Amino acid sequence: MTFKFYMKQVLIFLSIILMAFSCKNESGLENDIAKINLDAKIERFDLLFAEINNENLPKLKQAYPFMFSEKYPDSFWIEKSQDTLQKQLFKEVEKTFLNMDETELEIESLFNHLKYYFPEFHTPRIITTTSDVDYRSRVIVTDTIAVIALDTYLGSNHEFYENIPKYLREDLKKERIVVDLATEYAKKYIYQQPNKMFLDELIYFGKELYFKDVIIPFKTEAERIGYTKEQLDWATSNENYIWRYFVERELLYSTDAKLAGRFITPAPFSKFYLEDIDTESPGRLGQYIGWQIVRAYMENNDVSLKDMLIKSPEEIFNNSKFKPRK
Repeated sequence: MTFKFYMKQVLIFLSIILMAFSCKNESGLENDIAKINLDAKIERFDLLFAEINNENLPKLKQAYPFMFSEKYPDSFWIEKSQDTLQKQLFKEVEKTFLNMDETELEIESLFNHLKYYFPEFHTPRIITTTSDVDYRSRVIVTDTIAVIALDTYLGSNHEFYENIPKYLREDLKKERIVVDLATEYAKKYIYQQPNKMFLDELIYFGKELYFKDVIIPFKTEAERIGYTKEQLDWATSNENYIWRYFVERELLYSTDAKLAGRFITPAPFSKFYLEDIDTESPGRLGQYIGWQIVRAYMENNDVSLKDMLIKSPEEIFNNSKFKPRK
């Protein structure tokens, strides 16, 4: 047996031991988080509203005053609940969400993780409603309530979504509820000065995605960023090219507002302005690169999640030692 071969075997053995130790630590951490055991009960306001009448409306308004704007009289709410299209909406929501046990368990896990990393977190009331398919405001989160519009999670191919662009429809399914909740909570905990440069945008969304790595580890990486497996594989395989493109064109410190539309905001593809690449790439590749930078920063620095979320983009980038996959 040669020395080189022997050392290779030793390194493999050590790698296996370290991997097993890491998995054990992660398993132990998740067990500790599960023991927090917060109760997350979903209140089906959507079902209650579908059954309102002149007699029970006052009681419902008393229980959910924040769900009724004072500028509208009671007759408005009665008429709304009896509207033909609204009734069809209620019917489809009830059919899709006949049972919400799995969603409730995922939200409980989300809350347990939030409580572990942010002890000041208090469990909010979770209230489901309908929103006339306002898919741009699927969930609303405050310190005391979390409102979920179930009519925006009926399934990517639902007939209600026919006029919505395909790349946006992909998120309109029940599996995205806990991911969208995690996104809204990330916004509450991230502190960062207003974005001026493209790098600021990368790091902001990198923070948001790393937050989801930690808070909803039970979701896949593709689910956390809202990619299909194929889209995530494309981003991973082309990570070096994407990074080189950003660096060689000096985009990182650019203040060109158009860069957000090209690489940050939801879109059917990212805009490199290269025909063979654009047609294959997923959108939001700037978010993906920011994610990898923040991951590298957390791997190479002894910093808590809470502290990382308030670090400046420059500090994170300069100390990340980020190197893209090749």
